[in-house]
Amino acid sequence: MDVKFREFNQFDIWIWLRFSTIPSMVERQYIEEVLNSWFLLGKLGGFNAEKMQVQEVGVDLNYMTYENERNRDAMMALMHNMGEVEYEGLWARCWFDLGTSDAFALDVLINSLEQLSDDYVTIEEFIIGGQNQDWPVSNDRHDPDFANDRIS
Repeated sequence: MDVKFREFNQFDIWIWLRFSTIPSMVERQYIEEVLNSWFLLGKLGGFNAEKMQVQEVGVDLNYMTYENERNRDAMMALMHNMGEVEYEGLWARCWFDLGTSDAFALDVLINSLEQLSDDYVTIEEFIIGGQNQDWPVSNDRHDPDFANDRIS
């Protein structure tokens, strides 16, 4: 899977996936489950680098002291919104407002999609940001179908 970054606006970003073949309904379900799960974790504040105590400790986690108070004092880092996953031929796209979530959220998504591509549906290209010239996106943020808050 080839990963590319284009123009990046944390609060208004399209992600694009190009497949080797037109994805089947089952393959689409896999893609949508990954994106929905990723968004749900982001909506719940899962991508907050300020709270990464376990990662900071390293490999030896025996009897680690977890500082609960440190997490209470951390700034929130929440994703705000997700649009519907759309398909056209070999392409899929989805719009996100990543809110204040930290950039490592993208690493988590890339890692997940790489494994999905290896095991279930071949993703040739994953593009973060920008637009595809042959598939224009709506600029009308007031269109209720443009992006729906998937988690209430």
